[in-house]
Amino acid sequence: VPTGVEVALSMQHGGPYPASTDSRFTSVGADGIKRFARPLSFQSWPDELLPDELKEGNPLGIARTVDGELHTAKK
Repeated sequence: VPTGVEVALSMQHGGPYPASTDSRFTSVGADGIKRFARPLSFQSWPDELLPDELKEGNPLGIARTVDGELHTAKK
């Protein structure tokens, strides 16, 4: 992150400008994620239309949690 402030659940701050353009809200942490993220749902999408990170076959070989079960990265 260019400012040195990580957008992560454990991070929280607020206050007057420039910490936030509105002192009632924060620009980092869980509330920042909720404030700026655009929710998307890929439920029932055909596998060929999904991004590689979400495809059933895991073509990128990344570690991820699927249906509550951890799948480790391919080596």
